[in-house]
Amino acid sequence: MSLNRREWLRSGLLAGVGLAAAPAAYCEPWLDKPELAGALPPTAPKVALKARLSANENPYGPSPKALKAIAEAAPEGFLYPFQYGMQLQKMIADEEGVAPEQILLSAGSGALLHATALQYAYTNPGGSVLSADPTYESLVRAAVQHGMTWDKVPLTSGTYDHNLEEMEKRVNDKTSLVYVCNPNNPTGVTINPESLRAFVDRVSAKKPVFVDEAYIHYTGDPKKYTVIENIKKGQNVMVAKTFSKIYGMAGLRMGYMVGQPDTLKAISKWGGGVGNLSMTTLRAALACYKDDEFIKYSLSKGLEAREFLYATLKQNGYTYLPSGTNFVLFPIRMKGDDFTKKMMDNGVSVRQWKFDGQFWCRVSLGTMDQMKAFADALKVVS
Repeated sequence: MSLNRREWLRSGLLAGVGLAAAPAAYCEPWLDKPELAGALPPTAPKVALKARLSANENPYGPSPKALKAIAEAAPEGFLYPFQYGMQLQKMIADEEGVAPEQILLSAGSGALLHATALQYAYTNPGGSVLSADPTYESLVRAAVQHGMTWDKVPLTSGTYDHNLEEMEKRVNDKTSLVYVCNPNNPTGVTINPESLRAFVDRVSAKKPVFVDEAYIHYTGDPKKYTVIENIKKGQNVMVAKTFSKIYGMAGLRMGYMVGQPDTLKAISKWGGGVGNLSMTTLRAALACYKDDEFIKYSLSKGLEAREFLYATLKQNGYTYLPSGTNFVLFPIRMKGDDFTKKMMDNGVSVRQWKFDGQFWCRVSLGTMDQMKAFADALKVVS
């Protein structure tokens, strides 16, 4: 009874972490429980959800180090975590090779995409945002909602890559912002890094360029594909990154933007900043940001699932787009809504798109048990 309240809470949380992490550092004993594999979709399936493969989540995170940090941080939740925000800002800046004032933290990169849309919508009224189509729509959708127009450039035929040549031609006086998602969502296609950096070189001299690198770890070589070097040259470029994917922190909400100090200061008026981050999230991010062992593990498990998925699709007569992400897009043989409903009826949630006159399915990479559940469902649905 002499144990004080804070120590009691800390010991209880640490015991919970021990159970979550045991028996091995990266085991996933809970993943065979559908109710813990992810929240059910708005319309519950007729059968138990066996695999939630519709949200591009990483089922192997947060890392044990992040979980331990959360447990240790929770009793200090009454404190504002500004000092930890500054530590993380410096840690990221050192890793990216920029100054701390060139890092803007936020509760996920999505908030930064939205804040950027607001900045350019209200400082350039009547302007447009230029991007590929299809692409991740968070930024462009927010821009349109606040008065901008969306200048869509179709992906290249057959390869479904960004048509950088056409995008550059479309930059005009009305263009307020150029948005590039690399690797792209929903296609998973990664842009040639030399071509992208040259594009950013030229276009950023005319208009600001935003590059969304949420999935860049899954390329296997983030430094090869990033455009951070363009920022170091002083160019008008912003790069957004997230802890939601390789770090497995989608539910904890942690992301950041790299850019020029004045640009970040302007965007921060609309969102972002340490003030909207929790003590537990910041401490988890500090613990796992340079956890190379877990990053390699997480990536290897993703690659294993991706190869299994490729083989499964081939065995069932499907083609697919080569992916640099934790999801794969492939063309399907029926209407998208029919396909996703039938998959859900077999306990597997996936997403669907329609473009280039074709229905497509996007399936996230899960655990091997989840990928096998997908394979079983696909046989039935096909």
